[in-house]
Amino acid sequence: MKASIFLFTLLLSIVAFAQKPASTSMDSIHLDEVTLKANSILGSKFEAKNRTGSAYYISPKEIKKFNYTDVNRILRSVPGVNVYEEDGFGLRPNISLRGTSPERSSKITLMEDGVLIAPAPYSSPSAYYFPTIARMQAVEILKGSSQVQYGPYTTGGAINMISNEVPDSFGIFLNSSYGSFNSGRLHTVLGDSKKNFGYSIEYLNYNSDGFKDLDNGENTGFDKNDFVAKFKVNTSPEAKIGQAFELKFQYSDEISNETYLGLTETDFAATPFRRYASSQEDEMNTKHLQFMGTHTMAFNSNIRITTTAYLNNFNRNWFKVDNLTVNGQRESIANIIQNPGVLSSHYDIVSGNSNTEANEVIAVKANNREYLSTGIQTKLNYRWNNNNTVHDMEVGLRYHYDEEDRFQWVDDYSLYNGTMAVITARQRGTDANRISDARAFSSYALYKLKYKELTLTPGLRYENINLGRTNYGGNDPERTGINLAERENQVNVFIPGIGFNYNFQNISLFGGVHKGFSPPSNQVGEKPEESVNYELGTRFSYAGFSGELVGFYNDYSNLLGSDLAATGGTGSLDQFNAGEVKVQGIEVLLNYNFLPNSKKFNLPVTFSYTYTDTEFLNRFGSENDIWGEVNIGDELPYLSKHQLNTAISLEHKKFEINLSGRYNGAFRTKAGSGPIAASEQVASNIVLDLGIKYRYNQHLTLTANAMNLLDETYAVARVPAGLRPGLPFGVYGGIEISF
Repeated sequence: MKASIFLFTLLLSIVAFAQKPASTSMDSIHLDEVTLKANSILGSKFEAKNRTGSAYYISPKEIKKFNYTDVNRILRSVPGVNVYEEDGFGLRPNISLRGTSPERSSKITLMEDGVLIAPAPYSSPSAYYFPTIARMQAVEILKGSSQVQYGPYTTGGAINMISNEVPDSFGIFLNSSYGSFNSGRLHTVLGDSKKNFGYSIEYLNYNSDGFKDLDNGENTGFDKNDFVAKFKVNTSPEAKIGQAFELKFQYSDEISNETYLGLTETDFAATPFRRYASSQEDEMNTKHLQFMGTHTMAFNSNIRITTTAYLNNFNRNWFKVDNLTVNGQRESIANIIQNPGVLSSHYDIVSGNSNTEANEVIAVKANNREYLSTGIQTKLNYRWNNNNTVHDMEVGLRYHYDEEDRFQWVDDYSLYNGTMAVITARQRGTDANRISDARAFSSYALYKLKYKELTLTPGLRYENINLGRTNYGGNDPERTGINLAERENQVNVFIPGIGFNYNFQNISLFGGVHKGFSPPSNQVGEKPEESVNYELGTRFSYAGFSGELVGFYNDYSNLLGSDLAATGGTGSLDQFNAGEVKVQGIEVLLNYNFLPNSKKFNLPVTFSYTYTDTEFLNRFGSENDIWGEVNIGDELPYLSKHQLNTAISLEHKKFEINLSGRYNGAFRTKAGSGPIAASEQVASNIVLDLGIKYRYNQHLTLTANAMNLLDETYAVARVPAGLRPGLPFGVYGGIEISF
C-alpha cells in the first residue's frame, strides 16, 4: 500500500511539473528513435534516455576516468545497483539490481556482447568467472519492463559488457600502470578495417602481490591474463543486402591466492589485513575460453536479422581450507571464526597459534569444477513508419545448453611452526562427483509503438527449461554408475511486461510493469522465483540540470535463497523457498556542469542515490541457517538500505582531475529487523578515489590514481567465514599511448 501511494504521488507531481510553461532556459529532451548495434542493448547514452524502462550506459570515457580494473567501483555510480565486495580487487563480484540477492551475482542476467556469460547461466549461475572489466569498451545496465528481451533472470535487470570493437581504421593503444602492493597492468589493442574486412587483437595482464599479510609472508595477490581476437568480413556498402560476419576468440587465465577464511572480530580490530597461517595453501586457478560468431543481415534500413552462435568453457579449481578436526570434533571454518572462544582449540590451529597433533588435521578442499555454456540465438528487427507513428517489432529465439561438472576432493594437512604439509592426498572425485545440466529454449517478442510523443512497448518472453543432475557419488570416482542418482526438474513460463514513455518539452515520464522470474534448481518439483515488478519515473532537463528519479516496487510471491559456500552455506547450490517478500525503493540521478559557459574548462558533477527497503511477509527457518530464523517484517540480508555516490571532474583539453566519493550504508548478514546486531553487521563506509590525466600530446597521456584516498579501514563482508577488509590506500601511475 505504501508503495502504491508513493508511486501515485510521484506520478501526480511529475505530471503537474510537466504542465508548467516551459522557460526559455530549459533544455529539450525530445528524443528520436535510434538503431541498436548487433551485440548491445543500448549502444549509447542517447538510447538509454529513450527507453521505456530504467537504463544506464557507462561510456568509454567514464570507464577510463579512473583506470579501474574493479567492476564494483565502476558500477557503484549507477542507481539501483547494490554491491558488496569480497577480495578487494573485484575478481568475484556480488552484484544486485533492485534488491535481488547479490551473492555471486547469481540473480541477474549477465552478458558479454549480448551473450550469456555466467559459467552456467541456468544450472549454476554463480559468477566465479566474471569478464575483466578493464578490457571493456562500455557497460549497459537495463532495469524495468523491457528486460523481457534478456532473460532468464528478469526480476532485477540485466548487465551487458561490450568488449572493444573492431576499429574503423588502423589504430594502436597501450595502457600501462604500476603502483601500490606491486600492482601492475599492461593493456594493448591493435586493429584496422578495410572495405570488406577488419580485425583487432587485444592483450591485457594485471597483477598484484595483494594487500593482505599472510602469517608466513607469502603472496596474497593474483595474476590474470586476457587475450581477445576479432575478425570481421562484410559486404560492400553498395550491396543490395548488407551482410557482416564477426568471429570472436577470447582466452583468459588467473592464479589468485585467495581464501574463504576471514578474521574474527578481535583479530580484525587489531590487524585487519592479516591472513591466518592455515590459509597458506588457498589458491584459485582458472581458464576461460570463448568462441563467438555473429552474422548480421540487413535487407534494408528497416529489416535486420542478427544470429550469434557461442561456446564458453570455464575450468576452475579453488584449493581452500574447509574445516578442522580436533580430538575427533570436525568444525567448519565459518563456525570456528564465529565462535573462537567456544572452539578455542580449533581457533588456535586456524590462526597458527598452535601446531596440529597426531589426531588433528586441516582439511583443504579442491573445489574443482568445469563449466560449459553453448547455444545459438537469433533476432529479427522489423521497423516501419506511417504518418506520426513509428512501429518496431523485435522477435528473438535462443536454444541454450549448459552444465557444471563437479569433480572434487579433500586433502588433509598438518600445521607445524606456521608451515602446512600434506598428510593424506585423496583421489580426485572422492568428494563432490556430479554433473548438473540445463537445456533451455527461450523466445520473446517486443513491440514498440511510438505515436508522436508517446512510446509503448508491450513484450512477452517464454522460457522452457529442463534442469537435471547426475550424481555419481564420492565412492565412484571412475564414474562407472554403480551408485548413480539422478533427478530432473522442468519449468515452462510466460513472462509478460509492458512499458511506456511520454516526452514533454523538458521532461519525460516513463514506467511499466513486468513479471520477475528466476529459474529454480534441479530439485524435483521446486518452483521458480516469481514476482510482479512495478516502476514509475521521470527523466528531466532543466536550467542546466539533468537527471532521473525512479520509484520501484517488486512484489515477490516466491523468493528463492541459495546454499552457496560464498555466503556461509555448504556449497550444495540447492535453493530454498523464502516465500513472499516485498522490495521497494527510490533511485536518484543528477548531473550538472558548474562551468557551462567556459570555453576552457568543464566542471561536471554527478550525484546518485539508491534507497532499498525490503521486508519478508512470512516466517521460516532458512536451510543451513544461511539467513537465520526469518520472521515477518525482517529485512533481506546483504543489501544496504542507503547508497550514495558523488563524482566531480575538472576537465581541460590538456588535463582532467576526477574525484569520486562513495557512501555504502551498513547491511546485515542475516535476516532481521530493528538495529543490526554487531555480530551480524557490516558497517557503513566512505571511500574516495582520485584520478588524474595529463595529455602531453595527441598520442601520449600520463595518468595517476589514488584509491581509498582517506585510507579508511573498513570491512566489506562477513562471509564466507569471517570479516574481510576493503582495499586500503594505494597510489598508481601510468602511461597511455595511442596512434
